[in-house]
Amino acid sequence: MGEHGVASAAVDARGSVIAWSAGARRLLGYEPDEVLGRRAAELLADGLSASARRCLAEPSDWRGTVHARHRDGHGVELELEAHPLVAPAGETQWFLTARVPEPAVRLRRWALDQLPVPVALFGQDGLAVATNSAMEEVMGRPQKDLLGRRVGESADGRRLLPGFEGLADAVLRVLRTGETVPYEAWLHAPGETREHAWLVSLSPLKDEAGEVRGMCLAAMDSTEQFLARRRLSMLNESSFRIGSTLDVARTAEELAEVCTDYFADFVMVDLLDSVLAGEEAPPSPGAGRLVFHRTAQRSVLEGCPEAVIPVGSRHTYDETSPPGRALTTGRARLYTIDDVTRQLWAAGSPERARSIEIHGIHSLMAVPLRARGVTLGLSVLARHRTQEPFNEDDLLLAEELAARAAVCVDNARRYAREHTIALGLQRSLLRHHAPRQAAVEIASRYQPASSRAGIGGDWFDVIPLSGARVALVVGDVVGHGVRASATMGRLRTAVRTLADVDLAPDELLTQLDDIVLRLDAETTADGAEEDADSPGEIGATCLYAVYDPVSRRCSMARAGHPPPALVTPDGDATFLDVPAGPPLGVGGLPFETAEYDLAEGSVLALYTDGLVLAPDHDMDDGLALLGRALGGKGRPLEETCDGVMRSLLTERPADDVVLLLARTHALDADQVATWDIPADPTFVARARKLACDQLAAWRLEDVSFVTELIVSELVTNAVRYGGSPVQLRLIRDTTLICEVSDSSSTAPHMRRARAFDEGGRGLLLVAQLARRWGSRHTRTGKTIWAEQAIPDEERKTTPPNACGSTGQW
Repeated sequence: MGEHGVASAAVDARGSVIAWSAGARRLLGYEPDEVLGRRAAELLADGLSASARRCLAEPSDWRGTVHARHRDGHGVELELEAHPLVAPAGETQWFLTARVPEPAVRLRRWALDQLPVPVALFGQDGLAVATNSAMEEVMGRPQKDLLGRRVGESADGRRLLPGFEGLADAVLRVLRTGETVPYEAWLHAPGETREHAWLVSLSPLKDEAGEVRGMCLAAMDSTEQFLARRRLSMLNESSFRIGSTLDVARTAEELAEVCTDYFADFVMVDLLDSVLAGEEAPPSPGAGRLVFHRTAQRSVLEGCPEAVIPVGSRHTYDETSPPGRALTTGRARLYTIDDVTRQLWAAGSPERARSIEIHGIHSLMAVPLRARGVTLGLSVLARHRTQEPFNEDDLLLAEELAARAAVCVDNARRYAREHTIALGLQRSLLRHHAPRQAAVEIASRYQPASSRAGIGGDWFDVIPLSGARVALVVGDVVGHGVRASATMGRLRTAVRTLADVDLAPDELLTQLDDIVLRLDAETTADGAEEDADSPGEIGATCLYAVYDPVSRRCSMARAGHPPPALVTPDGDATFLDVPAGPPLGVGGLPFETAEYDLAEGSVLALYTDGLVLAPDHDMDDGLALLGRALGGKGRPLEETCDGVMRSLLTERPADDVVLLLARTHALDADQVATWDIPADPTFVARARKLACDQLAAWRLEDVSFVTELIVSELVTNAVRYGGSPVQLRLIRDTTLICEVSDSSSTAPHMRRARAFDEGGRGLLLVAQLARRWGSRHTRTGKTIWAEQAIPDEERKTTPPNACGSTGQW
């Protein structure tokens, strides 16, 4: 090398060396007369990179790393700079300078090259300037063929490889914005034998001034994690897809559908004949020769050409065949097909071996369907279009799916045999004793009409809602007996589900009306015989009320139901003039909500028409009797219930009777704190401070940390994604309730945040910290709420200095 460690040379337009410095002689060991006139490319151990060849084609300065060959044969790594010069004759000549990299530079290069993670560096133009060995292995090309190209660019440079389009766009986005971008991809890299899942980190490279000068791409093979997440997702989905009905055949079809949708090319499901007949299956598969029924089969090929037994046919398995061994042992088995295993599968069925050979089936699993210690059937899964054979993880997954399907099949088989028990469970749907509520004090009575089952179609419910509110429901299904009770159970469940959505009373009744119409259509379509004591069409009435102990306001709507009664604190009983909507199942007509401000200690009386209708008097007379029976100041609710039942029911009623009494309570002003918050992120910290101060005033410091986190997340979301006005409210009741309201009507939802996401975890955090959380729509937007438990000792203590507050910043 020269005095300053630099070697130089000159190359003419034909690529021949025309000048050779003493530094070059010392660096590579060649005397000038050995290299002058010789092609410069012969001195390189590797060929030129794509970027270097591009600079030769369109003369421009180039700088990079090359590997030269020393005169004695060993390689020399050089940092080379090439500068084009125009000769007098108009030809382009090249002036080259080279030096051995500094030790620190070489260490960094070795670290990059030996890193087991694929890494590539890109310049400002988005073209690769360096890669490591792991990247070369993944891409299946040497570094010289990768340099000077875009990520995922084909060898001919004319297109991007399939699956790399999004990654190439992400590289340009990082270079343009200077922001780190996480990227997930499922693709087949040229150097890999199959598709892999990649978690890619795209990070900008900046100079001292903060200007983006390039980008670093690092890829982590996350295939195992991806497949594990996919298996978990499939198991979660299978819980909804498998066993959606009490039909045994349909459950078998659902199992076949889930398996072929995710990881098998062909699936067949066989169930024992005794299972399909609803009989007890033999406890041991070896107890005699078992007869199977081909219940379902599905393939990725049209028409299931792999199947040798059609659906609906009866057959048996040879005990020495793989399916027979799986049934005998009760354990799933995995097979890779070769000449030996093909003969095993041919036992008792030569057609099966021919099908394996014709369709190229290379991997099989035989998985018994077992539930509660009893074998119910067998599923066989095959691969022929998927190149990878089944592995142990696939076997475990198939066992899990088969176990779930077996339980569903067993449940369907037991359904008819356990009908009596089902009726008992059905009767338990009716709440005979209302739960205690902070908003109201409850007392109730239920008396079914005479029926063989002793159950009817009337029901009532008390449903806790967000914000310390409570919903009161009374409904009446036309008829009584098992069918009316079954319909009652469905409607009661529907009401509870709709109440959880926090619909207004009129909107809830509208939705319930649609449900009744659908139930009626299903009943008509099924063409089932009617019970002697049940009508041919589904009809029902309902009254739905929501009471808020903070505002002391009650909102209610009714669908063909008798009007509710109100007993004021001084003992006067009146009937509220709630607009009478049509009965449920009529359809097409609206419902109206009425609102009433109730004094604390008022009593609401909800009931069904069986209480006020009798053979000896009409509805008006019955309402008058009810009003007199309810009247009276300060009477205990249980005593009032007994008095009403004695006054109006002199004998066993001809119709089901429900009576629900609710005495209203109110939350004191010092139990509620409300603040209006500017839609500015800088006020989130202030919101946390106000919440903590209020909890200190309530002596709830033990829950202040969790509350502060919840307030921070909810207020931040409201400010960022909602709109003004934003309001924060804390309610101290039997639980601590945090509510944040904004003007946006978009409902919040949790999402799965990826590893490099900076956000997306707020609602997940709230869900983990709170006992319950949710959202409800309001007239001006929405409210998101979260509820926390209060320690017993703090709930029993009333702080002398606790005070509610209302503020605006």
